Amino acid sequence: MNTPSPNRRRVLLAAPRGVCAGVDRAIQAVEKALEQYGAPIYVRHEIVHNKYVVRSLEKKGAIFVEQTEEVPEGSIVMFSVHGVAPTVHEEAATRNLATIDATCPLVTKVHKEAIRYAKEDYDILLIGHEGHKEVIGTLGEAPDHITLVDGPEDVADVEVRDESKVVWLSQTTLSVDETMETVDALKNKFPNLLSPPSDDICYATQNRQIAVKKLAEDAQLVIVVGSRNSSNSKRMVEVALGAGADAAYLVDFADEIDEAWLDGVTTVGVTSGASVPDVLVDGVLQWLAERGYGDVETVKTADESITFSLPKELRHDLRRGR
Repeated sequence: MNTPSPNRRRVLLAAPRGVCAGVDRAIQAVEKALEQYGAPIYVRHEIVHNKYVVRSLEKKGAIFVEQTEEVPEGSIVMFSVHGVAPTVHEEAATRNLATIDATCPLVTKVHKEAIRYAKEDYDILLIGHEGHKEVIGTLGEAPDHITLVDGPEDVADVEVRDESKVVWLSQTTLSVDETMETVDALKNKFPNLLSPPSDDICYATQNRQIAVKKLAEDAQLVIVVGSRNSSNSKRMVEVALGAGADAAYLVDFADEIDEAWLDGVTTVGVTSGASVPDVLVDGVLQWLAERGYGDVETVKTADESITFSLPKELRHDLRRGR
């Protein structure tokens, strides 16, 4: 990459960035359900962790709830992209709710791995952040077999029944580097630790982290567009700082940017989390252009062509025969 002149202000725009296949599928699922059945459609937890998306869907007739009992009996409820525990499905059945499962297929993959290894009586070490919705759902698949490991500092306290039957799984939206640091610590403690058949951290999370590392090589400031409850967005800020950026910040909207961040900055990196529509990035680019950063260069590190079909429940009439 060419070194910019001292007075040249520019933006490095990451590609890929923004909405991934799982998020796109979930948002489309809410819109399709509203179109097919009319409002309201209840959604258990935010469908994705993005303020703009949630507000937009609320305007169209989606109602977001945290507990199944908040959904009126006999209604339609959708489960968010993060997945839910089996007990939530049971609660919905008890309330005679028609359910649409918009769990990301990559999260479903981790759930199936947890079920499989629990049936084989493994101790499962789940690397993830305590309290995150995805982690809660995965833990619920095999609570008697899973121990949560929230970073390398937790490893010393981990105990298992049989060191020859231990496997690690992970939350899909973690920092790849931090996760592997935890895995290495676990392997030092449990040399026979089994790895999952394929990476649990999703392709989009990995791609966006690789892209932000590339930005951080040249950008003094990195702006990550995303919500504060978005795990993958927060990890991108950490990755940017770890890769050499002088500063990195997370913003939902352009008006959250502090002009003081631009002091002495000639190169700004811009990217966005996997739940973020590009309209929000466009707003940041416009805000920067108005302040002299109109020269935008795309930094491409990967191509993404993965798509997921809509949940199977949207391919027939949920209300028929109920």
